[in-house]
Amino acid sequence: MSTPALQLADASVTFVDRANPAARYTAVQGVSLTVGAGEFVSVVGPTGCGKSTLLNLAAGLLAPSTGTVQVFGQPLQGINARAGYMFQAESLMPWRSALGNVMAGLEFRGVPPAEARAQAEDWLRRVGLGAFGDRYPHQMSGGMRKRTSLAQTLVLDPDIILMDEPFSALDIQTRQLMENEVLALWQAKKKAVLFITHDLDEAIAMSDRVVVMSAGPASRPIGEFAIDLERPRDVAEVRTTPAFIALHNAIWAVLRDEVLKGYQQQLQVK
Repeated sequence: MSTPALQLADASVTFVDRANPAARYTAVQGVSLTVGAGEFVSVVGPTGCGKSTLLNLAAGLLAPSTGTVQVFGQPLQGINARAGYMFQAESLMPWRSALGNVMAGLEFRGVPPAEARAQAEDWLRRVGLGAFGDRYPHQMSGGMRKRTSLAQTLVLDPDIILMDEPFSALDIQTRQLMENEVLALWQAKKKAVLFITHDLDEAIAMSDRVVVMSAGPASRPIGEFAIDLERPRDVAEVRTTPAFIALHNAIWAVLRDEVLKGYQQQLQVK
């Protein structure tokens, strides 16, 4: 078997309140998770189950309290230089145009300006924004900003793509267009993807595997499902197939109780 692109082994993250060291919160506990090279893996679970914590472990933004994180067989130390991270929140610099935003990462890496510009223009074309490079974020729609963020991530040609609910703020039509664009780009490049989402339909439509997390605290994987739907896929059309509906029912049977637990915990906090 080939070495996984990303591997979490018995990883846990416990946060300690510096003002009160006795106050501890374990977000995830005993998580073992792999993403193969070229594999698209989604993680679903209730609010507060530590999905973003897992992504931050994979990015090297957090170190595990226990357990290990490996990238292509090597222990991860510090920031994961082989990963690109597409955030849920807006990550564009408002004072830079779309072209300037996509060029930024290349410039920070020391790529000569002319080469950085050519690569950025190429990726803007790939995401359908070839004619909008001079637009600033406030001049773009939500979908255009997401396309720019996608180009900003992919222009660096990362081996691993980390995505934290990147389309949750979009309307359903724009969201489905973006999902299909991501799948088309992924199909061409076959990078490893770890995708975080609350939307079970989205997870099934896009992924090779779906991992279900338990309600927090001390969240852990409680189910893993292979998504054997034929590729390439259209995310809207595949939702109507019997195979998709069967997968949705099977995963929801595991996820439903955890969502209810998470909801009850939120009510108690309020």
